[in-house]
Amino acid sequence: MSDALTSPVSPGGPAAPRSNAVVAVLAFAGIVVSLMQTLVIPIVPELPKLLDAPAADAAWAVTATLLAAAVATPVVGRLGDMFGKRRMLLVSVVLLVAGSVVCAISDSLAPMIAGRAVQGLAAAVVPLGISIMRDELPTERLAGATALMSASLGVGGALGLPTAALIADHFDWHALFWSSAGMGVVALALVLLFVPESRVRSGGRFDVVGGVGMAVGLVSLLLAVSKGADWGWTDGTTLGLFATAVVVLLAWGFFELRTTEPLVDLRTTARRQVLVTNLASIAIGFSMFAMSLVLPQLLQLPAQTGYGLGKSLLTAGLVMAPSGLVMMAFAPVSAAVSRAKGPKVTLMIGALIVACGYGLNIVLMSEVWHLVLVSCVIGAGIGFTYGAMPALIMGAVDPSETAAANSLNTLMRSIGTSVASALAGVVLSHLTIDLGGYSLPSQNGFKVVMALGAGAALLAFAVASFIPSRRPVAVDASTPATEASADASKVG
Repeated sequence: MSDALTSPVSPGGPAAPRSNAVVAVLAFAGIVVSLMQTLVIPIVPELPKLLDAPAADAAWAVTATLLAAAVATPVVGRLGDMFGKRRMLLVSVVLLVAGSVVCAISDSLAPMIAGRAVQGLAAAVVPLGISIMRDELPTERLAGATALMSASLGVGGALGLPTAALIADHFDWHALFWSSAGMGVVALALVLLFVPESRVRSGGRFDVVGGVGMAVGLVSLLLAVSKGADWGWTDGTTLGLFATAVVVLLAWGFFELRTTEPLVDLRTTARRQVLVTNLASIAIGFSMFAMSLVLPQLLQLPAQTGYGLGKSLLTAGLVMAPSGLVMMAFAPVSAAVSRAKGPKVTLMIGALIVACGYGLNIVLMSEVWHLVLVSCVIGAGIGFTYGAMPALIMGAVDPSETAAANSLNTLMRSIGTSVASALAGVVLSHLTIDLGGYSLPSQNGFKVVMALGAGAALLAFAVASFIPSRRPVAVDASTPATEASADASKVG
């Protein structure tokens, strides 16, 4: 492979067309993976009948993806740093295709859960893509490209709902997973054709004990958070899982600090810039997911409630879709602000925009256009924040640790979304009205969730204010790792 394809060059150089292709292909791969997360939503209420299983068991088709993604993201990120980010990106996309095929040929619960879990193992595609961009793109293009890649998560999620609803309404439900497999094959071919393998690697030995410890701790924590409402927050199983998570993660942290080649370098993670960015990411993840929980329900609830709009799932998806386009449109704006003022300022601006969006939602929720406006405002804010977080992380870590650090940041956002889902579920189950013998979430319940979303965004703003004010050092793939580490330490 020629140097022109593996080393960053200035705009207009021979690698510029290849750089454009790399950005487009990686962003497409990110959208495909995030689409996979929402494709199943239209059939969730029908899964018990489709799979001939109790509703509580069928819900594992969603939970399995969450748990697998949480475990795979940091592990695959570390493997990418060690053995090649493109290689692990290809493995992730292959797993997406394999899981989709398993789901597409399933008619019972066990293979569906297995397929959804395998799909979840592909969740590291976005942090891997961001890390490849750092290694391969010229410095001046990096901010815009990583903002676009990071926004692909929201874009795929927003576009996935109407696409999935359209497919579910007109085809057999298995077509949802065949379409996911088909897009995965396209992404795989494009990565093989256009994305080069980075020469920036850490090498070393994989931390098996750390991987197992993190998996047990994260699965225990997220399982308790995601299923606590169903099992009961004071149930022995829920409390036991929380206790297991605390004990295992503390022991894992103790071990990671004392091993020579840890899965997660906690000393790097404890750098002020990395630590504070990850804490802000949890709050941003919470705030982002609150919108995904509230708006579709408001759109679909019966008009007889006095606040529901009585729309179909397809209409709800179409209302949410513009927010994904807004996220993508604001990616270059986010990059421009980061270049001018630093990504700390971009993150804080984005958090304020998200908070304003939820404030609007509290007073504007009676018309379809109200919800379109709200989703677009929140989408703009998320576009800002998702563009800033990778820049902050990469400005404080060595290039050989980029994939692992970005993967951990993605995991922090996932933890935020899981907590949002659990807390919103508790609020909406307790603040209800009775309509024809059915218990439905009340308008006040939705307003409380929106207020929580706004509060989480304001918390992210406050936390982000503690990020060092100096702009992070821009490091390209040609910078020696030791030099990059020294520069990053000055920032973090």
